[in-house]
Amino acid sequence: MDPIKVDFSGKGRPKEVVIPPDKKVLKIIISLIVTIIGGAIAYYMMLPALNFKSLDFYYFIAVVIAIYVGMIFLTSKAFIKPEYITYVKRQSIVPVAIGLVFALVLGVGYLTSAALFRARDYSEIIEVKTEDFGESEDSITTITSLKDFSSVPMIDKNVALNLANKKLGDLSEWVSQFVIDEAYSTQINYEGNPYRIFPLKYGDVFKWLKNTRDGIPAYLAVNMYTQEANAVVLKDMNLPNIKVSTSEYFNEKLSRVLRFAYPTYMFGTPSLEIDEEGHPWWVCERVDKTVGLIGGTDVVGVVLVDACDKNNIKYYDIEEVKTNEEIQWIDQIYSDDLLVQQYNYYGKYSGGFINGYIGQSGVVSTTTGSSYIASGDDVWLYTGVTSVTNDDSIVGFAIINQRTKEAVFQRISGTTEKGAQTSAEGIVSDKGWKATFPVLLNLDGEATYFMALKDNDVVKSYAMVSVERVQDAVRSEDDANPDLEACLKSYVAKVKSSTKKALEITYDAVLPDALTGNESTGDATENTESAKLESVTGVITDIRSAVVNGNSIYYIALDGNKTYYSISASDDDSVVILNTGDKVKISYKSADGNIITAKSVER
Repeated sequence: MDPIKVDFSGKGRPKEVVIPPDKKVLKIIISLIVTIIGGAIAYYMMLPALNFKSLDFYYFIAVVIAIYVGMIFLTSKAFIKPEYITYVKRQSIVPVAIGLVFALVLGVGYLTSAALFRARDYSEIIEVKTEDFGESEDSITTITSLKDFSSVPMIDKNVALNLANKKLGDLSEWVSQFVIDEAYSTQINYEGNPYRIFPLKYGDVFKWLKNTRDGIPAYLAVNMYTQEANAVVLKDMNLPNIKVSTSEYFNEKLSRVLRFAYPTYMFGTPSLEIDEEGHPWWVCERVDKTVGLIGGTDVVGVVLVDACDKNNIKYYDIEEVKTNEEIQWIDQIYSDDLLVQQYNYYGKYSGGFINGYIGQSGVVSTTTGSSYIASGDDVWLYTGVTSVTNDDSIVGFAIINQRTKEAVFQRISGTTEKGAQTSAEGIVSDKGWKATFPVLLNLDGEATYFMALKDNDVVKSYAMVSVERVQDAVRSEDDANPDLEACLKSYVAKVKSSTKKALEITYDAVLPDALTGNESTGDATENTESAKLESVTGVITDIRSAVVNGNSIYYIALDGNKTYYSISASDDDSVVILNTGDKVKISYKSADGNIITAKSVER
């Protein structure tokens, strides 16, 4: 019997017959037109940088190719006529080949950017100077007097947000239309004090429709030292309302303003800052990839967008930002996350890639969390640094200028920020108060963590903990008076008893009320003995309510009076049963304006 011969080469197979659909050319033209329109819509929504270093660019290309192939499939009706499948495959060869070329470029980019091959390049993105703690006073707040605390933030972002929400709640005409856009808030130095600037955004799409023509009328500024929150109304400064924001839906949306002005630029995290006149600007970091094709993100420039006028937009190279005197008011160019990432590259890869994972000699990492230090006109990011083999204590602090990226590692051994928070909270374990993320201070040479103790984001006390001796922890003892001076004096005495070192601190400063407990600021506990209240009696002609940050705020108007008195239901729950026509007595502090915060309401 002769052997059976089987041909596996496929040479004998019939070729696939390509059957084109009717009006093939017209359908290709329709597919191209739809692809162009769909690509334009995708570009408007995705806003990719037209840049080979941007991952969004590759996603955009994939979407455009998918639109074209999908249209060829639909116009040929291959989903109901299988004989056209071969035609669809043939028409897809070119766009799919283009997609594969882009995929190949991206794949090569990943390889050329891999830390395995470029560890040293990653470690050199940021230059770090090493010194002992306190050796240089340029990058850390040195306290030798009570008045030096004016540059120290007394509260954290959450407490500041709570104060800002309370302030917004006092503005009845706005609270129902706008909310705080906390994701884009920025801590800056302004007029010698640390401030946090909170932009507003439209409450929802319907409130956007109602208000977008006029724009956003104000921003909120919280003084992190005095703990005063202010609504800065733009018309009071003869400025137009904010038109460029993150909550717009069309061409005034910040991301679109940036993309249409600079199609090829890649942008990092924007933030809202104000110049010396209080004019709001969006500060937008232009980033680039410095290691291979897609690795080693760094800032190479800044785009300033006038929040009140989308046509007023300026670009500055990073070196010009550092030297141009006209824009020295900018405090944050490098975002927190980017600086921490770059420092961790430095700490991990300075000894090479293999050492970063095996052996780990000298490998360090930042602790969880970061805070801010004010020095001169700049804001410095600070975070603890630990050895990766022992993360229970620090080996020093990374302190990085957010405008110039000047970085200093200050050597000192001690407890982590989390350890300091735990120590401070232990003092008030019976109360359940929580500590804010600590601020690092140089107290006449003594490395010290300073923090506020809070209850539901209301400041109740201040605490200080030694970096080197976590057991040296004190707080201001009077629960009704979160007294900074009392806390400082207790800490100075504690350090002296532990180390025999007498810290040279002077106490001749006049502190704001929030730091002495003499008067309520925002949510601070009020010393009722010093509060002088006035009262007004009348019949309720109008009562309105709004929910602000989870609190029900009631606004009450009395007969013959255009003023509204605002009070939270959590401060006086009797307001929830009030009605128009009820006669009431309202107690309040002497104040001017159309809306006054009330202290109590009696029927």
